[in-house]
Amino acid sequence: MRVLFTSLAHHTHYYPVVPLAWALRTAGHEVRVASQPELTDVITGTGLTAVPVEWSLGDIEDLGLLGRLHDEASAHVQGFDYAAAGERPWTYEQLLALENIMVPTLYGALNNDTMVDSLVDFARSWQPDLVVWETFTLAGAIAARATGAAHCRLVSGPDISVRARQEFLRLAAEQEPEHREDPTAEWLERTLARLGSRAGFEEEVVTGQWTVNTTPPSTQLDLKLPTVQVRHVAYNGPAVVPDWLRVAPERSRVCVTLGSSAADVGVDMVQLLTGLAELDAEIVATVDEATREAAAGLPDNVRLVDFVPLNDLLPTCAAVVHHGGVGTKATAELHGVPQLILAFGWDTEVMGRGLEDIGAGICVPSAELRPDVLREQVRRLITEPAFALGAHRLKEDTLAVPSPNEVVPVLERLVAEHSDETGTVRTDARADHGTGGRRDDRG
Repeated sequence: MRVLFTSLAHHTHYYPVVPLAWALRTAGHEVRVASQPELTDVITGTGLTAVPVEWSLGDIEDLGLLGRLHDEASAHVQGFDYAAAGERPWTYEQLLALENIMVPTLYGALNNDTMVDSLVDFARSWQPDLVVWETFTLAGAIAARATGAAHCRLVSGPDISVRARQEFLRLAAEQEPEHREDPTAEWLERTLARLGSRAGFEEEVVTGQWTVNTTPPSTQLDLKLPTVQVRHVAYNGPAVVPDWLRVAPERSRVCVTLGSSAADVGVDMVQLLTGLAELDAEIVATVDEATREAAAGLPDNVRLVDFVPLNDLLPTCAAVVHHGGVGTKATAELHGVPQLILAFGWDTEVMGRGLEDIGAGICVPSAELRPDVLREQVRRLITEPAFALGAHRLKEDTLAVPSPNEVVPVLERLVAEHSDETGTVRTDARADHGTGGRRDDRG
């Protein structure tokens, strides 16, 4: 079986697909990973074969007015109330506005015509049996639709965009026909027609024929979609365990990792770390060089590092403070570590409130974040046993999910079933379904 993975050109989107890609590869299947050239070295660094695809957007700062409009629209999309935490539920007008903004500034920009055409050209030449696309790379679904391949969407965080779209479609059905719009469907239908695809738009182009979800079942949104659960396997990229991490901490250890989000939301890391230094705990913070220089006078219980593999650090920690990165959250869940999530937009509030609901963490909106607030909430995480118990339950929930290796036969069966429906995938892929393990002779 030939499997094509496709991801946006950022390691945080790509890393969650690596374990499943390798599971399929070690099961004997041919695997390729397609993305923009910016990700090529990252892909080959994971030992997988990269397929660079062209991308015409370029640097936002070079686009003038279009770039400013993109920035403003992106801020609206990020700040949308995905948690539906306001005083009233979403309205049709709100969701239609979201769709009208997301299509040109997010979906259409990240999957522009140049990229889609390049990916479809490769898919038509290589003829994959299965396309696995991470949730923002709809070009993967378009390529599968255009070539007749089976395809699935890989989700590694709260499925907020599809939940919002499902509600949009429900409310749209209540409108008079002349008032209904569907910007996403119109864009995808137009794109498929331009490519000469005999298959037009169906909602599976947005959702995948099925979803592969790497988040624990207890943290997922119930969207009634066909889903294959797969356990998160932590992959942090190239990593080395430092000497200090080989010695057990003498007191509670707290990891603080806010990535680039600290600057994005105006958080003063030095002030926050100064406040946390007052705790009877060891604070390990990942910071950039500028923050390291500014924080040079912090007490000895604060350790500043540029990078440390979270899969090695978090098992030694009593708590982690982070910005809602899916890799950080998933690794904390895997090791049963209580979490404090800084909610600054997009899916971070949904993540944080979900952890609060199951007793495994605390959510602090960025607008409410002050050193004294952070210090008090972290103190609760490391001293109140309920959080450790909740995190342990979440760990058990995570470990109960099948590993990537265990779901490979499930994916083989689903590809065979979809090939039976469409008649487009090779007969040897259908034979896999009947034998339960025989693969084609391409490897």
